Amino acid sequence: MGSASPENRPDPDALLARANSDGRGQLKIFLGAAPGVGKTWEMLAAARRRFETGTDVVVGLVETHGRAETAEQLADLPVLPRRIVPYRGRLLEEFDLDAALKRRPALLLVDELAHANAPGLRHAKRWQDVAALLEAGINVWTTLNVQHLESLNDQVARITGIRVAETLPDTVLGLADDIELIDLPPEELRTRLKQGLVYRPDVARRALGGFFRPGNLAALREMALRRVAQHVDRDIAAYMRAQAIAGPWPAAERVMAVVEAGEAAEQVVRHASRLAEALRAPFFAFHAERAATGMAVQPALDLAIQLGGTVETTTNADVFAALLDAAARQNVAHIVIARGRGRWRWRRSLASRLARGARAYALHVVPDPAASRPAPPHRAPPPKLMPFGISLGIMILTTIGGFALRGVLPAEAMGYVFTAIVVGMASLYGRSVGIFAALTGFVLWNFFFLPPIYTLSVTNPRDVTALFAFLVVGVLTGSLAGRVRAEAETARTRIEALRRITLFGRALAQVSDEAGLAAVVEAEARALAGEAVLLLARGDGLPRAGGFDEAAVAAAEFAWRNRVATGMGTTTLPASAWRFQPLATEAGAIGVLGVRPETPPAEPVIQTLSALADQAALAAERLRLATSAAEARAHESTQRLRTALLSSLSHDLRTPLTAIRGAAETLAEADGELPEATRRDLLASIVEDVGRMTRFLANITGMARIETGEIVARHEKVDLAPVVEHAVARVKEAFHTAVNIPEDAATVRADPALLEQVLVNLLENAVKYGPEGGAISVFARRAGDSVVLSVADEGVGIPPEDLPHVFDSFFRVVRGDRVAPGTGLGLAIARAFVEAMGGTIAAESPRRDLPADGLPGTIIRVELPVP
Repeated sequence: MGSASPENRPDPDALLARANSDGRGQLKIFLGAAPGVGKTWEMLAAARRRFETGTDVVVGLVETHGRAETAEQLADLPVLPRRIVPYRGRLLEEFDLDAALKRRPALLLVDELAHANAPGLRHAKRWQDVAALLEAGINVWTTLNVQHLESLNDQVARITGIRVAETLPDTVLGLADDIELIDLPPEELRTRLKQGLVYRPDVARRALGGFFRPGNLAALREMALRRVAQHVDRDIAAYMRAQAIAGPWPAAERVMAVVEAGEAAEQVVRHASRLAEALRAPFFAFHAERAATGMAVQPALDLAIQLGGTVETTTNADVFAALLDAAARQNVAHIVIARGRGRWRWRRSLASRLARGARAYALHVVPDPAASRPAPPHRAPPPKLMPFGISLGIMILTTIGGFALRGVLPAEAMGYVFTAIVVGMASLYGRSVGIFAALTGFVLWNFFFLPPIYTLSVTNPRDVTALFAFLVVGVLTGSLAGRVRAEAETARTRIEALRRITLFGRALAQVSDEAGLAAVVEAEARALAGEAVLLLARGDGLPRAGGFDEAAVAAAEFAWRNRVATGMGTTTLPASAWRFQPLATEAGAIGVLGVRPETPPAEPVIQTLSALADQAALAAERLRLATSAAEARAHESTQRLRTALLSSLSHDLRTPLTAIRGAAETLAEADGELPEATRRDLLASIVEDVGRMTRFLANITGMARIETGEIVARHEKVDLAPVVEHAVARVKEAFHTAVNIPEDAATVRADPALLEQVLVNLLENAVKYGPEGGAISVFARRAGDSVVLSVADEGVGIPPEDLPHVFDSFFRVVRGDRVAPGTGLGLAIARAFVEAMGGTIAAESPRRDLPADGLPGTIIRVELPVP
């Protein structure tokens, strides 16, 4: 029996996949076990046969690698011109995707699927080009070596000692409609290398002792064979689902472990793992969830994951049907199950039902580990009597009410009343209470309402039928209502878990440091399972948390280092009172989440904790990456500032020093021979260059004082006119500056010394970037509760892309090949001083009041509060 469904209908997903493939090109991959096996040659040979039968075959790109036999196969096949891409001083030849889409052949050959394209092309990888061709409806043949698959990269590196740089996702292999394995025995391939048919002799000699060792080639052959077998198995499964074939087809081995509550659960998983390892097949654990069995089977499910399997769960009440459906869907060949026994003596166990009804599968029955030892005396846990008492009380009160109304209420109606009570009790308290209510109602109805009353005998055959019908219906209704209650409780728990995870994700998105992350994670875990702690790894170990005993420390370390759950309720170090979930990402384990529940947590709680740990791991990794990025940016900024400072020191100190040295040497060597005017000019140049150096060092010192917080601005009433006058006097090149300070903007609240230095820096900037003799103006205007003080020039202006950076330290505007002298600190210091005084500063360029055919000019505006 291959399926439990009464109707064999095609799988909707399979039909949808088939519908989506309509209009899409077909992809065939010639998969090689190693370089040199003849993939490209075989592709070209098959393409030539298609070409000779009239198919429109075009070679998009084929690499011959200097192999004559491959070049011969190209012969008269049409070839697309390659696209020339300049890269780092070289011209690279790449596949021209646009030309291929325009040509639209019936079959296009594209070699080396894993190739990385040159920068500047539409796609970064050639497989993305192929995907675009398939979407356009073009059939493509391509080649690929198995070592280029991303999932095999680490294995190939361990086997061959060589890390393959160009890889592609395994999902690309899933796009293939056909895969043809191209293979050669290892010795034959090595012979081809020795003959120079694959590489040049010098390269071949090195390859024979490295990548092409016989053991390496044998391992690569096995990988390629397995990948092709998996692809074929996938195609078979898809065909079965699309054709509504129940299966299984014995085309591949796949093992299912049926996990039920009991001592044999873990033994079943281990047996399935050993069987799968012997068959070199995948395995998965199947479990039908029940509210009362979740904790009992969780260690077995954890063990399945640790052993390399996967887990599939269902809430279907019909376990037998769900099991067969999963087996048929996964094309299982072997089912491993514990012998077990039915819950009732007259009911067959699941293993017995499989033996009778699942003859298409190889059934492996694991013996009950308890069968080999005497069974201990069975001591059932004491029942909770309160629900039974409530049920009995309601039944008695109902009986009293019905007895009082016996003249109005017919005896038959009490059966419906008792049935409603049975359903209510089962829904509230479970199946056992429901069955108890049904039996109680059976006795009370018979004794007090069915004639002859006050006896348990019934004389009317109709009453006998009604009474026993009530008993049967009551028991069945109680059982079904109890089952619905259990499933509703399970669903409610899952919904609550999803709600918590959603809220938790929102909270994690708002944390900005690891302390905040720990607070959010611990609060959420504490609400689920009692005491909680988040430990993030530091260096080579975890921090020691207070309250941990040696068992907890060992469990936390093991969980972190091995990335498995440990402690209470697991199979690893279960003696610990704590349970630890590893926080792991692709980069590795970064910590653990520990909880200390009073009782072993139920399965939904464990699943929620696992999800919380996964989200916490991603959040912690995000914080660490953000911190690393910030540190990298800070380091980059520091290096940039350091480079700019050294450049400024080199240029702006060397230039005046050179001039001073030249003037001083001239005065020393020819002092008596120089005219007085020349002497005065040389001395004046020395004084000017010393002043330039003084200003340069003052800027450096001022910026350092700003960054260390040594400068504290005063806030007092300042008259602008004298401050502007003093600033203009300090910049001799700006003596022609026009000043306009109206009365309503004559005073500001500022620090007079700092404001004067701001104006000096702005004037020097205007002189530096303006034409010689160009107009400079300083003017003010009232703007509400502020005064805007502006310095305008008619110079070269500031490019729009540089405006956001003009107040950055060491930034200097570049115009053509001209860089103005200076440190690039003047405007940065001006901004720092203005902000210290409670104002703002901004630059505008080009000036709107200047003619469009002249220089753009610049206006720098300083806005300060009025007193």
